[in-house]
Amino acid sequence: MSIRFDGRVAIVTGAGGGLGRLHALALAARGAAVVINDLGGAIDGSGGAPIAAHAVAEEIRAAGGKAIANAASVTDFAAVQAMVEAAMREWGRVDILVNNAGILRDKSFAKMDLADFRLVMDVHLMGAVHCTKAVWEIMRAQNYGRIVMTTSSSGLYGNFGQANYGAAKMALVGLMQTLSIEGAKHDIRVNCLAPTATTRMTEHLLPEAMLKLLEAEAVTPGLIALVAEDAPTRAILCAGAGSFERAHVTLTEGIHVGLADDAAERIAAQWQAISDRDGESVPQSGAAQGALEMGKASRAVA
Repeated sequence: MSIRFDGRVAIVTGAGGGLGRLHALALAARGAAVVINDLGGAIDGSGGAPIAAHAVAEEIRAAGGKAIANAASVTDFAAVQAMVEAAMREWGRVDILVNNAGILRDKSFAKMDLADFRLVMDVHLMGAVHCTKAVWEIMRAQNYGRIVMTTSSSGLYGNFGQANYGAAKMALVGLMQTLSIEGAKHDIRVNCLAPTATTRMTEHLLPEAMLKLLEAEAVTPGLIALVAEDAPTRAILCAGAGSFERAHVTLTEGIHVGLADDAAERIAAQWQAISDRDGESVPQSGAAQGALEMGKASRAVA
């Protein structure tokens, strides 16, 4: 059975080009009305013009779909609220939010200016927070919502020269973890997508042979699955070159050391046992860590 979005309204940030544009086109082709949000800035976030957003919206309308353009900066909460209000005036609801907008200001941490660190955090993390906050009560009231945060392997696993980008992208995983719990009773499903694709942000970082394999079009099917009516929730879907994997934040079984004077030495000596992944789990909430630790402590004194 094909996935359709007839009657659904989606907002896609950073949709003037690259992955965002492809996400928006795919949603529209499957029946969604789409808000094309794009500031129109450079990769580093400088400048801004609404041309790209309007071009994608027109592309959708020319194909018979429904779209409006918006050039709000996701760092400006008032502008984001106005964007959501425009969608509500036009179509009366918001069902899907794809937090895709982002910038790069890569440098090694030693050479990175704090202003560049802060701006990347503002765009990726606070931009997603602003957009999500602006639609959250709407989704709660209609008891339906699908939200995707765009994370990255740089956040999940690290990447030289991207301390700011990696920190922001891993923060989005933490945001997703909690929002998926808080949104569950209102059928708001929140997931993360970690793409590997050729975009403006990656075209100068990879060799030509790899760029041909990493067509951005190969990522979008994963996005469609994450915002479908029967979508999962609280998933980190990795996607690239037509391949899809799932990443997890796991917890090992670990050991109990107690409060002995040599506790630190015991931890160092038994590091391999602490790291042993046999029996590791994927906690369903932060309380699981405390429950595991209390259980081991209780057994140790029994």
